[in-house]
Amino acid sequence: MTDLVQIDKTHLWHPFTPMQPWCAPDHQPLMLVEGYGCVLKDQFGREYLDGNASIWTNIHGHCHPTINAAITEQLGKVAHTSFLGFTHEPAIRLAKELVDLVPGDKITRAFFTDNGSTAIESAVRMALQFWKQNGRPQLDTLIAFDRAYHGDTLGAASLGGIPLFKGSGNDFGYRVLTVTNLDELNALAAEERNRIAAVIIEPLIQGAAGMRLWPQDMLKTLNAWCEEQDVFLILDEVMTGFGRTGKMFACEHEGVVPDFLCLAKGITGGYLPFAATLTTERVFGGFLGDPSEGRTFFYGHSYAGSQLGCAAALASLRVFREERVLEQLPAKIVRLRDRMSDLPGFRQCGMIAAITVDSPDLSTGAKVCLAAREHGLLTRPIGNTIVLMPPLCVTPDEIDRMVTALKAALNDVCGGSAVTAGLR
Repeated sequence: MTDLVQIDKTHLWHPFTPMQPWCAPDHQPLMLVEGYGCVLKDQFGREYLDGNASIWTNIHGHCHPTINAAITEQLGKVAHTSFLGFTHEPAIRLAKELVDLVPGDKITRAFFTDNGSTAIESAVRMALQFWKQNGRPQLDTLIAFDRAYHGDTLGAASLGGIPLFKGSGNDFGYRVLTVTNLDELNALAAEERNRIAAVIIEPLIQGAAGMRLWPQDMLKTLNAWCEEQDVFLILDEVMTGFGRTGKMFACEHEGVVPDFLCLAKGITGGYLPFAATLTTERVFGGFLGDPSEGRTFFYGHSYAGSQLGCAAALASLRVFREERVLEQLPAKIVRLRDRMSDLPGFRQCGMIAAITVDSPDLSTGAKVCLAAREHGLLTRPIGNTIVLMPPLCVTPDEIDRMVTALKAALNDVCGGSAVTAGLR
């Protein structure tokens, strides 16, 4: 293991990780080597509860037999073939199942990519190209919200409202207007409103902003505004999709069906990179016509619609049905709330829970998460916001142990006194 650690420090570059302290001689990286259910095991055999579902991806737990078997079965046939101009049964079946999950009949089409950023990129490109080639080329403006996070590719990052994640580029032939609330949308001048192609939002809760909750019915009101203005609504459910909020999709809480529904992370149960952009027949129809007219959607990825990803996603949806996952969530949501509600600053959206440490030292959150490892809990901070977002298979006992570990870590670092209500 010592040799592997040295090779890591010599050759790897980790995402969202300050690499100078990582490569320091006295730093011992945590190497995760095994997992089952909500438990992960490191290189020394120590066990930890997966308190952030492996960066918000894992749904049914690690090493789930149904998903393992589906991937193994697919491996015995073929792992991957091009989806550009070809098709296969797993993708066909998955598209139908995803479309059928959305209430009503507005959503009819699924476009597959490989991660959340590209799911967002697909929706944005589709929206802009649709208007350009269907009589309204002046619609070149996207509305996004302050503190939003929609991914790290340059196009997706241009929609973000967090400067740290915006990257160096922001000129892609369209404009992005950032607003903080619906009042600012209503206050836009007519010439601005008449240029809006789409509005994008993380429904119910903003993730990377520090788990900030939107006011109740905000999404419903936004949807009504978009319908009135004939503006596309793009919902980024990369984090909130697949049961995280207590329903399959967050938009169901307010009865909203968007023009674009962007999914990733939990779509394969947390097993493989895969993403989907679901959209309407109206949008799809805007790309039909003579290929020589250039109306084709020329965008895609080499691993789009991979058989292994489709197999894992189909198996994950099967687990939802067979294990009645959604039906079991209300009791777990209550359990999580009851165990954490005595922590000031606590907020919750379904199986997503967070607190914020009141400290001028922006590394305090990271210190708390590091201390939590000593108590058998793995999670990751957003600044000084500490998040608990376990796999949906978490048991009541595991919820209790996660919260106990978090409280112990807070006491270790802050003496139990540095948690405050609200976001700073």
